[in-house]
Amino acid sequence: MTDVVGRPQRRSRTLAVPLALFGISVLVTGCGSRNTFVPPPPPKVVVAQPLQKSVTLFIDLTGNTAAYKTANLVARVQGYLVSIDYKDGAAVTRGTQLFGIERDTYQAQVDQATAQLAKDQSVLAQAQVNLTRYQTLEQQKSIAAQQAQDQGFVVQQDKAAVGIDQANLQTAKINLGYTRVTAPFDGIVTSHQIDIGNLVGASGPTTLATIVQTDPIYVNFTLSEPQFLAIRRSSAKAGRSVSTADLTYLASIPVEIGLQDEAGFPHKGHLDYVSPQVDPASGTLAVRAIFENKDNALVPGLFVRVRGPIGHQDKALLTRADAIGTSQEGRYVLVVGADNVVQ
Repeated sequence: MTDVVGRPQRRSRTLAVPLALFGISVLVTGCGSRNTFVPPPPPKVVVAQPLQKSVTLFIDLTGNTAAYKTANLVARVQGYLVSIDYKDGAAVTRGTQLFGIERDTYQAQVDQATAQLAKDQSVLAQAQVNLTRYQTLEQQKSIAAQQAQDQGFVVQQDKAAVGIDQANLQTAKINLGYTRVTAPFDGIVTSHQIDIGNLVGASGPTTLATIVQTDPIYVNFTLSEPQFLAIRRSSAKAGRSVSTADLTYLASIPVEIGLQDEAGFPHKGHLDYVSPQVDPASGTLAVRAIFENKDNALVPGLFVRVRGPIGHQDKALLTRADAIGTSQEGRYVLVVGADNVVQ
């Protein structure tokens, strides 16, 4: 029993030695292998010839559209609003009545001023007849000269009264005209702010609505000081005027814009205004362009991309966009020389 039990124990120790040696040999073999660097294949280089063409240089900016004209429609006289004569958001022409204010009181003032004028005109006519008669009697030595002079003063007073009546009548007619609020120019009227039946103009002008003209339409943007100097320098080299007050020169500079959902710059216009001074706080110059907008595709307040020419090169070298690299120092291109060396 002891031998049987002991033999398996001796056999297990005998088998354990080769297994351990096998493990050591594996470790030795693993440590003996070394990784060697294999260089990657050289990159494929594509060479493209540059093109020489006449090129216009552009500057890309951002701006906002603005209405060509805008005005608040206000009630300038006191009274109850009796009519709204347009549809909110409608396009109207100049002189179209948009609101009506009660007219009875102001028509009565016109009638009263007219009657007062007629009365004083008749008094003046009588005073002039008397003056003519007194002057004749004075020449005949029938009355004292003082009487004729006094009648002359009466005529002057009556003329002044007629002048006051005429001014009062004109004022009454103006106030009567204010009861009709009309469009000052062609445009689109916003929604009304006051409903019929409300008292307007009681404590001052009351805003009833706003009218906006969008054809043509403005685009406002700014130029930095370096950009403005570059444009002026380029214009001077081309022999063009560099005065910001020369409207002919401004109208000759094209400007293109595009909306956020549009490709490119489909809207064409030209410069309309350049500020005569640089803002020292921001170092920028306010600039404005004008565009036709007959289809009302542009509305005031839109963000737009702006592009305008800043110079021209007759012999410019052009290369593919994917050949231009960028680093911390700026953009660059790699050039292959005559000896096939890249620089």
